[in-house]
Amino acid sequence: MPRLWYDPGMAVAQSDAALVKAAIDKFAPDVKKTIASVRAALRKRFPSAYELVYDNYNFFVIGYAPSNKPSHTIVTLVADAHHVVISFYRGADVADPKGLLHGEGKQNRFLHLPDGAETLAQPAVRALIDDAEARAPEPMPKTGKIVTIMRSVSAKQRPRRLV
Repeated sequence: MPRLWYDPGMAVAQSDAALVKAAIDKFAPDVKKTIASVRAALRKRFPSAYELVYDNYNFFVIGYAPSNKPSHTIVTLVADAHHVVISFYRGADVADPKGLLHGEGKQNRFLHLPDGAETLAQPAVRALIDDAEARAPEPMPKTGKIVTIMRSVSAKQRPRRLV
């Protein structure tokens, strides 16, 4: 049986899948389309992953991890009203010979997706994702299917569409 969320602001309890759909539906059609295509590509790349979903104040986030632990996340789809990027949880350690990753923090790096999911198919980007997966604290399960877990929904959020 799917886990249900209940918030006093909701009329009824909702499943994780319904909450993810509702979160994506807040975006403008072009951003929503990019989120859907990038999510589909990452689900195909990580068919046995845990999808850890956060509908936070600043961003809508879906992390792909071999377990339900956020610290095990390999890559994350991150969206706001302007664009969609992927973030590498251990990006500072990922081999990036072409200099594609952005950010200067101690750990995280991100990659712009100017062509949405098509960017993920580029050999240099696939190599970044492969290296990030190799650095994960535990391997991705060899079998199984995607498990989607809605980790949080912020009551207050920045607009998901440009005004």
